[in-house]
Parts: sequence; C-alpha cells; structure tokens
Amino acid sequence: MRLERTRILLADDHALVRRGLRLILDAEPDLVVVSEAGNGAEAVELAGEGVDLAILDIAMPRMTGIQAAREISRRAPEVRLLMLSMYDNEQYLFESLKAGASGYVLKSVADRDLLEACRAAMRGEPFLYPGAVTALIRDFLQREHQGNEHPSSLLTPREEEIVKLIAEGHSSREIADLLVISTKTVDRHRANVLAKLGMRDRLELTRYAIRAGLIEP
Repeated sequence: MRLERTRILLADDHALVRRGLRLILDAEPDLVVVSEAGNGAEAVELAGEGVDLAILDIAMPRMTGIQAAREISRRAPEVRLLMLSMYDNEQYLFESLKAGASGYVLKSVADRDLLEACRAAMRGEPFLYPGAVTALIRDFLQREHQGNEHPSSLLTPREEEIVKLIAEGHSSREIADLLVISTKTVDRHRANVLAKLGMRDRLELTRYAIRAGLIEP
C-alpha cells in the first residue's frame, strides 16, 4: 500500500536554506516538498495549490512569515502552518501562534526538530521547542497574575505591510510600486498608522516594527 505523503510548501528567502531543508524533507517516505517561495507574498499565492503544510521562515522580504501565516489562515484554513526562525524570541513565538501556526522550529536545530514538527502539525498537535514551552507558561502565569490579556494588533494586514516596508527604508514611491497602489494611498495609510499608534516619524515606526516582529532587529 502506497503511503500518502504530506505535500509541503517551503518558504525562505535564502535558496541555500531551502535546498538544505528540502533534502531533509524529501528523504522521508511520508513528506514531499511540492513548491517553494522566496518571500511571504509568494507563499500566500502558492499555499492554496495542493498544499497540506506550509513551512514559513519568519524573516522574509515583502511580507514576513507571520503576516503570510495570517493571510494563509484566512484564505486556506485547511493548510497547517509551521514557523521557522533563527531567533529564540518570545514576541515572534506569540505572534506566530496568534497567526495560526501550530509549531515554531529554530533553524539551528531544524535538522533535528523539523521532521517531528511536520508530523505533529499533520496530527493536529502543537510542536514547540523546550524554551518556547517555558515562555508560554511564564506568559500565562503573568497574565493570570495581572488579570489581563495581550492586546490584538491595532493595525490591518495592509497597514502592517506598509509599516514593514517603511521600516526597511523604502520610499512612498517604492512602496506604491511594490504594492501596486498610488503614493497618495501609501501616504494615507502611513498617516492612519501614525495616528493609531500615537507616533510621529519613521524612527518610531521602525522601533514598533521590530517589537511587533515585522522586521529583524
């Protein structure tokens, strides 16, 4: 009897990393990489095309893995999601889980953890490295003690996309070209974001983007 293989979308902006991960995954009888993406926006477009599981690098250009995870969860809720990161970062972890990811794998130990994480995701089980479990427990206890919850993001997905591009140093014209919108629309989004966040300039937006996991520090 032929084993049904989990069809995987692999998204990372480094071709060398994708190649290494693909070798690990394709060597397994129950896993197969069916498509690759070099950024988050591309991953969103490919996620609905015969994919069971999307493995998304957190730090990608154009759209981060976290932003892509949110959009894939909305468009194709049947696709399971795993996040890959170089960073043992609590903010990235929490944002990943809120975005719908069922696992968070550190790149430094991907050769050890990735296969187990893929299989756990397809069983509908979470996969977290030991440090992430500790962070979640600590956060839960802290919130219980304070009696409050993390606020949801104030920004829309489009506003987050624009904040990311601003923080990466793109001009309004460059952002308009990338997103195929007018510069006037970009400037309107920027003004709305500054008003929502109570901020004044690009520097403050950049700091916010780092805290929110939209760009790497």
